[in-house]
Amino acid sequence: MRPAPATVRRLILVLMLVLWELVPRAGLLPELFLPSLLKTLDVLVRNWAEYGHALTVTLYEVVLAMLIACGAGILIGAMVGGLSRVRQLLLPVFSSLYAVPIVILYPIFTAWLGVGSQSKIAFAGIYGFFPVMLSTAAGIQSIDQNFLVAARSMGASLPQQITRVIIPASMPTVLAGLRLGGALALIGVVVSEMLTAAAGIGYLISKYRTVLDSPRVFAAILMILVLSVRRALAWQTAGRRDRQLPVDKETYASTALPA
Repeated sequence: MRPAPATVRRLILVLMLVLWELVPRAGLLPELFLPSLLKTLDVLVRNWAEYGHALTVTLYEVVLAMLIACGAGILIGAMVGGLSRVRQLLLPVFSSLYAVPIVILYPIFTAWLGVGSQSKIAFAGIYGFFPVMLSTAAGIQSIDQNFLVAARSMGASLPQQITRVIIPASMPTVLAGLRLGGALALIGVVVSEMLTAAAGIGYLISKYRTVLDSPRVFAAILMILVLSVRRALAWQTAGRRDRQLPVDKETYASTALPA
């Protein structure tokens, strides 16, 4: 019998943690390049007040950036995907902008909004906006028109078509965009904190990297990894719920019946 994918992922994670501890202790890598896991955890525990405050700052910026990315991305993506004239005008523009490395625009955000949290939130929000918007537009465009025809033929109103046909049908694609947009929002916040900041996890990485304090650097990296893993687990749970949505035409047609 083949092991379950979840079991394989856990085994890979355990193996990576074991190697993280054994490789430095065996002298295969200098501690400057990779401190042992136990030493990293010890630094994290002894300096929890500093790292806890930095984590609070980063989480605050990530949450607001994700609200911007998800809210604006879904709203504009719905307009682009649902209105042909808007799609013809804006979709090529957004697709071209998505190909631009957004990080090169960060100095503009700092010039407009300063070096505080506002510039980092705006930068990370824009960074995560494009995949959410494009995925939402693609999800709405990919809806089988027979679903909507069947709903209208059964007397479903526009709100009922949106809530009982359009949203369930486009949900898998939208969730994929939210997953990617959330990851980019987290990356945008950490990168911007590493560039110009006086607080946050990214700031700690940049601060201790300049003085070659590897255990403190890896302690901050470990916190980011834990944060990313928790976010990934949350999206996996959402994905499992989404797979339980109805997918056949008859079910969509029946859910489109007016209440």
